[in-house]
Amino acid sequence: MLFFSHHSDRSAFFCNTAVWRWGQELERLHARIASRFVRPEPRRRALAFLKGIVSSVERKNGWHLAEHAGEARPDGMQRLLNRAVWDADLVRNDLRAYILERLGDPGAVVIIDETSFRKRGQKSAGVGLQHCGTTGSLENCQVGVFLAYTSKFGWTLLDSELYLPLRWTEDRQRCREAGIPDTVSFQTKPELARRMLERLFTAQIPIAWVVADSVYGSNLDLRAFLEEHQSCYVLAVANTEAVGIQTTSGRQRMTVAEAEAQVLSASDWQRLSMSEGTKGPRLFDWAAMPILHRWEDDGRHWLLIRRCLDDPNDKTYYLVFAKPATTLAEMVKAIGTRWSVEVCFETGKEMGLEDYEVRGFAAWYRFITLVMVAMACLAGICAAARVFPIERAHPPTRSPLLPLTILKSVICSRSCSGRPLAMLFICFPGRGGGAATRAGPAFFIPDVVWRGNDLVEHSRNLPTAKSSARFVRG
Repeated sequence: MLFFSHHSDRSAFFCNTAVWRWGQELERLHARIASRFVRPEPRRRALAFLKGIVSSVERKNGWHLAEHAGEARPDGMQRLLNRAVWDADLVRNDLRAYILERLGDPGAVVIIDETSFRKRGQKSAGVGLQHCGTTGSLENCQVGVFLAYTSKFGWTLLDSELYLPLRWTEDRQRCREAGIPDTVSFQTKPELARRMLERLFTAQIPIAWVVADSVYGSNLDLRAFLEEHQSCYVLAVANTEAVGIQTTSGRQRMTVAEAEAQVLSASDWQRLSMSEGTKGPRLFDWAAMPILHRWEDDGRHWLLIRRCLDDPNDKTYYLVFAKPATTLAEMVKAIGTRWSVEVCFETGKEMGLEDYEVRGFAAWYRFITLVMVAMACLAGICAAARVFPIERAHPPTRSPLLPLTILKSVICSRSCSGRPLAMLFICFPGRGGGAATRAGPAFFIPDVVWRGNDLVEHSRNLPTAKSSARFVRG
């Protein structure tokens, strides 16, 4: 694969100034969480861990991260995850505050989704034969439930919970061997989502919508919880979900599929774009109808239907709780952000989200939380890039994290969303401040990150295939 690093006078100033600032972001973020580590040794190793996560290390397990940190054995990294004294929950809270600062927006959308981590053994907390979203089949895996935060400034993973199947929580001896406290009981995936949302609401994170698929949308308790907090949602449901409808014959209870067939006419459908895809707008036919809440039409509860253009029988149903006078286009726009959580999972796994080799309950949270810290750093970098002024002062010649080089891929196009990817390469200094000996792809950034009017002027100064460049074969 070929990459290039730009060296023309036209872009040198922007790259030098912006890259210098970007290079400090990881250490600034680490400084925010440093107080959560009781002793200096795990505090320093946490920074080494984060640097390894954003490095070119092929697999982000204990051995490779230790090697990247210049350590002969993985014991230190394993100790950081398993036995060192620090609170991953407090680090998560710091992470949430950082995300609010960098990406916070009243129009933001929170997406609930899950991802699976395939495993071979039977000792890892929560592992077992269960549906694996990665392969679409039953696999021996762990399942994590996540919240992703998406705003006009960017997106990243915000919170996580490890799903423990009932066969685990009923076997207390097995739980103790995996470090699962006796106070931890069985919780469904929607209950885990509610737990994370409670933390979100307590922290007063601004959001406009909560979006999720039918695993979560079909849960009445979760919907009621969101309504209690006046949190608008667009949640997918099965076609058998029952709703109350006001018909010409009076109020009736029927499935969402029956409601569509009996109430909607051809003129009720509108063709709208759900989001931008690789081949242009993702067009579907949409229709919405009011549904009854406690047998009354309160103007806030809706049934929304999406119909495929290629196959009119291919439909998806959503229950909507929205502010009065919310338009159909606004509901559709909220649903259109859901792809960003898939980008988060893809980016996270490129950065090592699934490379952990820990079995313990607490160690899982520690590893996942630190990777989410690195992911949030990436999101913060991209958000800052949108608003960086082109300053005329030269940046300092040294910084704690430099040298850095931004390289944009000439031919890289691997992304779960089908969008081209850009790569941010990081090269850390060698020991004793000597020449750097390690460089590689640090971040896999969907091209959509670099779009938008706020970034256009800056992106013109970034490398292009037609400008002079030094090619590096990787």
